[in-house]
Amino acid sequence: MKRDLILGGLIFAVTLTQCSKFDQGSNNLSLKESLDKSVGQINTAFEKISSSKGYQLLSVTEASAKSDYGFHDSINLSLIAGVYNFSPDSVMRHNDYFPLRLFTKTATSDKFIVNLPQRLVFHPRYLHFYNHRDSVLNNDFTITASDYHFYYTFWNASNYKLNADFKLNTDNIGTLDMFSNWKSGSDNEFSTSFTFPEGYTIVRSGVIGDTADVVFALTKGTDTLLKEDVWFAGEGFQRREHQYTLEIGNVSIKRATGIDSIQVYLNGVLQQKAGAKIENNGDYNSSICSKRDILLTFDDGTTQKLSDLLSPVLTTLRSLSQAMGEMYVSKHIVDFIALSIYYNTH
Repeated sequence: MKRDLILGGLIFAVTLTQCSKFDQGSNNLSLKESLDKSVGQINTAFEKISSSKGYQLLSVTEASAKSDYGFHDSINLSLIAGVYNFSPDSVMRHNDYFPLRLFTKTATSDKFIVNLPQRLVFHPRYLHFYNHRDSVLNNDFTITASDYHFYYTFWNASNYKLNADFKLNTDNIGTLDMFSNWKSGSDNEFSTSFTFPEGYTIVRSGVIGDTADVVFALTKGTDTLLKEDVWFAGEGFQRREHQYTLEIGNVSIKRATGIDSIQVYLNGVLQQKAGAKIENNGDYNSSICSKRDILLTFDDGTTQKLSDLLSPVLTTLRSLSQAMGEMYVSKHIVDFIALSIYYNTH
């Protein structure tokens, strides 16, 4: 697909700064020393992330079938802009999707701002199936969306955009920025990033059509701590991996069709004695987050598995990769609230 390279570059011009600048001392380290240092930074990052409220928000999985409302309409920010408080009305309405009005508009705004109890966010079953006892809870969680639209057309095509901040009481717990453009057949694209208050950002994005390029990355500021880029060719069960790149700080591991061996780079320089072997290589969805491990061979002949290096945080890494793909927080919380307000006011 011609536009893959162009569009892929545009996605990461927005979500990532494509340079991984480390201190000058890193240039004097061996491959093993550089890898150990970079893995240490990754482990530190995921340890901090795993204890955060932002991670708890992304990890919400209590979505229910009720939120799969079969929405076949279009909605944008102007239709729902304002400040809303969770203040349920017990009067049933003639609305197949949202028979109860759960939110009351309290002020005007050019943004979409919702105040509600944190229980409804971290346990969305209480949001989807209203319990009158929840009406006495404090509205201590705030969603502030500065950009939002959900356009749905025939043949399951859709265009989606959300930029939102999340606060618990007065504490910022993260910022979500995502968009997707899905068409039946080809030329589908998506990008999701979540930035934690500590400055770490998780990114998952891709372009899917007759070829596919999917990226998962961890950054801090302008530094790319971890980035996995998988390029596929073909469609359906015929899809095959065409190119694979894993960046861990200033260490890069690359495999591509037409190249006999997996190449290892340090600071952009091909290492002649070092090597790598990709293990547990399953289907085309394989990654270090699922079904894939890498055995590294260093200059001195010693070996080490990537999974062993990342073992302290591998569970967090895998769960974040899954969460960034499923995005329950947008589908089953933000969208549910936005559409319930829209259907009860229009």
